[in-house]
Amino acid sequence: MDTSSPITPDLTRVQVLSEALPYIQRFAGRTVVIKYGGAAMVQENLRHAVFRDITLLACVGLRPVMVHGGGPEINTWLAKLAIEPEFHAGLRVTSAETMEVVEMVLVGRVNKQIVNGINRQGGRAVGLSGSDGQLVQARPYDNGSIGLVGEVERVDPGLLMPLLERGYIPVISSVAAGPSGVSHNINADIVAGEIAAALHAEKLILLTDTPGVLRQPGVASTLLERLSIGEARALMAAGVVSGGMAPKTECCIRALAQGVRSAHILDGRVPHALLQEIFTDAGIGTMISG
Repeated sequence: MDTSSPITPDLTRVQVLSEALPYIQRFAGRTVVIKYGGAAMVQENLRHAVFRDITLLACVGLRPVMVHGGGPEINTWLAKLAIEPEFHAGLRVTSAETMEVVEMVLVGRVNKQIVNGINRQGGRAVGLSGSDGQLVQARPYDNGSIGLVGEVERVDPGLLMPLLERGYIPVISSVAAGPSGVSHNINADIVAGEIAAALHAEKLILLTDTPGVLRQPGVASTLLERLSIGEARALMAAGVVSGGMAPKTECCIRALAQGVRSAHILDGRVPHALLQEIFTDAGIGTMISG
């Protein structure tokens, strides 16, 4: 007679918790920088899942830092103000007029929505921009050829350290001042990577709208779950990693070269992708490491 216990939903949940224990122990006290964007920012059910995940990470002893952009929301407000969006090589051409909207939306609206969402889950989120405390100093991209688009000149993490030590969750919008004090719009992936490097983070995690790095673009079954820096560079050189995935992969490589332990490209359309990647044996998405 079979005397084994049936696999019930409750037992499955207990097994998942048990599997998470060594990862919780390993990563307690470690910093994880998460770039938040894509569908996970737009769809309500995914937003709530991310906010719960971030709060849970903090509750079990990790030190999450969130970095965000907000392209769709920016486009919505530009349309309301009858300002035509313009892009060059995938980057938003940012006039002074457009920059006012970008800063209003990212710093004043999207940032506070994220902060409030995490706080409603029981977290202790604090909203910042790259300009606060000169956290990020910007320089003009390509000598200002496309307006107030910036690159990261340097990161001073001094503002973040006391917040993290006291259990707060920094939420950072990707706006920072240039040398003249004028605000610049910076790609959020780049900001997240440079902040992760400055904090000597355990992990950099980019939430995207793709399963990860694919050997055959568009074919989810060809997901590459683990890559070394050398393998990632080879895939870029061969054109396997191209389009929007190329700058994300390059961002991961730069962060790893500056001391981040591992970088992850995850499908933010999967609920609780963060927890699956950090706390389970199987993981999800692509991990790049040295």
